[in-house]
Amino acid sequence: MSAIQTTPSDHAHDHAHGQEGGPGHSGGHGHHNHAHGPANYDRAFAIGTVLNLGFVIIEAAFGLIANSMALLADAGHNLSDVLSLLLAWGAAWLTRRRPTSRHTYGFGSSSILASLTNAMLLLVAVGAIAVGAIGRLFNPEPVAEGTVIWVAAAGILVNGVTAWMFMRGRKGDINIRGAFMHMAADAGVSAGVVIAAIAIWKTGWYWLDPLASLAICVVIVIGSFDLLTESVRLAMAAVPGGVDRAGVESYLAGLPGVCAVHDLHIWAISTTETALTAHLVRPAQGPDDEFLRGVAAELKTRFRIGHCTIQIEHDGEDCHLAPTEVI
Repeated sequence: MSAIQTTPSDHAHDHAHGQEGGPGHSGGHGHHNHAHGPANYDRAFAIGTVLNLGFVIIEAAFGLIANSMALLADAGHNLSDVLSLLLAWGAAWLTRRRPTSRHTYGFGSSSILASLTNAMLLLVAVGAIAVGAIGRLFNPEPVAEGTVIWVAAAGILVNGVTAWMFMRGRKGDINIRGAFMHMAADAGVSAGVVIAAIAIWKTGWYWLDPLASLAICVVIVIGSFDLLTESVRLAMAAVPGGVDRAGVESYLAGLPGVCAVHDLHIWAISTTETALTAHLVRPAQGPDDEFLRGVAAELKTRFRIGHCTIQIEHDGEDCHLAPTEVI
């Protein structure tokens, strides 16, 4: 049999070596060029955490002074965002740690756990906000509209700046996307609070304040649904959403000399890295490092799978992992 394994590296490299195996099998490993590891967002996390923690304290204080449930609800949600930023930051740091003898894939999966935890924190925050808002909805109280407007406007600025710092990385990393979504949603929520306060000022309808809090809940649930479902899928070792499994299998099956593909597995080892293992039945073919390097390069370029292990077999019928129902 032959195998190729590609692993994340800070320096691109390309080499191959072979090793003779048993009768009818051959072994070989090759490493192909890779993109650099996950981008470093430590500065963005640090600035975002400080800005949001400071704003939470100010918003909660003015929420009490202004007797605004909307401000207090937004402050509570912003506090959960501080926790989520710290979680995402810690996970991003762990993904850069080297593998160990026990954690042979490194600590990249911590970013998946962080995104899942953040999604669950959002649901907890929604529940707390909704309970308080419903109670205030049936017993509305006066609020200081001017104070609410200015504090919420500051929230638009703080959250908008923080979201902007994570905007570039949101498409390629669900952990970074979680941070971006938290901040972008908060900027929108703060805008909603401003609109509600202006409406109260014009109409005197104090029930608009808790109604704005309930609207915050709806925005959070809608914004976090995709984050939650994708985080659960990745935690369950499902094929990442951006990878076309059928396309991968079709590509492998169409390779020169390949007559069958089995034991194909694709999963995320972090929120930025995808792994693949597969058995390719390739009769009457000897060691072919060029073939293996080409497969690795194409999987990386076409499907963004940077860590692959491929086993070449001469007779797939002898493989106990060939049946589709066998994991």
